[in-house]
Amino acid sequence: QVQIVESGGGLVQPGGSLRLSCDASRFPFRAAAMSWYRQALGKERELVAIIITGGGVTDGTTKYADTAKGRFTISKANAKNTVYLQMNNLTPEDTAMYYCKVLTTDNNYWGQGTQVTVSS
Repeated sequence: QVQIVESGGGLVQPGGSLRLSCDASRFPFRAAAMSWYRQALGKERELVAIIITGGGVTDGTTKYADTAKGRFTISKANAKNTVYLQMNNLTPEDTAMYYCKVLTTDNNYWGQGTQVTVSS
């Protein structure tokens, strides 16, 4: 049974920071890429950031949504299938459930999500 554990969400004031973690180290194989999505109430799920984790010359390559550029940083740990999302200068518009998605050559897997609420 695949397991994805997200953590790090919470309530933060505007301008604050949070660091989300996604742990899929129990996967029996290395993910090709890992990403963070978010879904605000009443809105569609959207990509926030993605990082290549499968090795090779593109390993570590990242891509961000325009709303995340300059404020969010996705990175991977030395541990297999573990990534982080550092979020700075948060605004109320960043309030959403944040989901980790693990991409493999055969399938995609979603975590249960971690709630981020930005409010004063």
